[in-house]
Amino acid sequence: MIQESLSFHVNEEGYYGDFGGAFIPEMLYPNVEELRQNYLKIMSDPAFQAEFHALLKDYVGRPTPLFKAERLSAKYGTNIYLKREDLCHTGAHKVNNTIGQILVAKRLGKHKIVAETGAGQHGVATATVCALMGMECIVYMGAIDIERQAPNVARMRMLGAEVVAAKSGSQTLKDATNEAMRHWINHPVDTHYIIGSVVGPHPYPDMVAKFQSVISEEIKVQLMEKEGRDYPDYVIACVGGGSNAAGAFYHYLDEPRTALIAAEAAGQGVSTGHSAATTFLGKPGVLHGSKSLLMQTEDGQVIEPYSISAGLDYPGIGPMHAHLATSGRAKFYDITDEEALEGAVECSRLEGIIPALESAHAFAVLGKLGAGADEVVVINLSGRGDKDLATYQKRLKLND
Repeated sequence: MIQESLSFHVNEEGYYGDFGGAFIPEMLYPNVEELRQNYLKIMSDPAFQAEFHALLKDYVGRPTPLFKAERLSAKYGTNIYLKREDLCHTGAHKVNNTIGQILVAKRLGKHKIVAETGAGQHGVATATVCALMGMECIVYMGAIDIERQAPNVARMRMLGAEVVAAKSGSQTLKDATNEAMRHWINHPVDTHYIIGSVVGPHPYPDMVAKFQSVISEEIKVQLMEKEGRDYPDYVIACVGGGSNAAGAFYHYLDEPRTALIAAEAAGQGVSTGHSAATTFLGKPGVLHGSKSLLMQTEDGQVIEPYSISAGLDYPGIGPMHAHLATSGRAKFYDITDEEALEGAVECSRLEGIIPALESAHAFAVLGKLGAGADEVVVINLSGRGDKDLATYQKRLKLND
């Protein structure tokens, strides 16, 4: 049951309900505090907004289309629209945030950028804007993810970024984030850390959500044109850390007529020990600088996550989403690898669009939703599937 008095936006202390904050070592405090004191002032400056939106329009290619998926709609007996973030420059929503953050970095006098990446899309988006702005770029990526996302590694290097393998732990996104934070601690004066999701210490979750909110801002305008109302009955997005979902949900957080639907990576199943479904398996804890829901043992050790999707292979979730889940404002579905693969095939063969494995989890919710014939469903198609073709080829036996 949702309490009407609840706020779903960040408060002045950087919390969403019980989740958020900045739990950071003393050596990182100056970096985070400099950002906290300046980000809202920078982002509200008309000159900043003009530059940001000009780049979104002329460089990224916004607004992205809102496409009526007629064949999917016919199959599920409802009205399904796809928000085509896969058509952004670089192939995913990630560039909305990297454009914004590199403009913040410039205004803070930074000239070097460090980032982490899982599926590689954030790394590509970071390398892209660094090339655009002439900044040095180092991207940390788990050694396992480097292997399974080779096309994106090649793209980052083509753009001039240095890609550094994280070889500790599970050698995936969590470990890449650890290494990126260590780098930032050691280079506080000239370097800005572009976090790719709504995770990390305050103000990152709020800043990233604000940059990604252009997604739901556009959905409102586009739905008014197509349906005569600016809200859908359901917005569906996949959630790992949760930046694409934060962007798709943002302008509907306080809209009671819109159900917020999140698809988490259940991997081989929530009860198998090979999963990344944080809201089903996690409990409150601190990871990478903020309090949120976290997959952990009884004594607080992080449980290694598993997902077929590198972008959802994370043991935590952004504090905004933790609050949405525990308050009941958003409904979370656990989607297995097999269900995601089925969703990817369905989207590809019914609509001629190959989705990223991350986005495929959102499509897998359609069969569980029960949306009515007069209702409107928007799926945030957060990325294109080029980077996942090797996985699709192997798992779906496309060579046979």
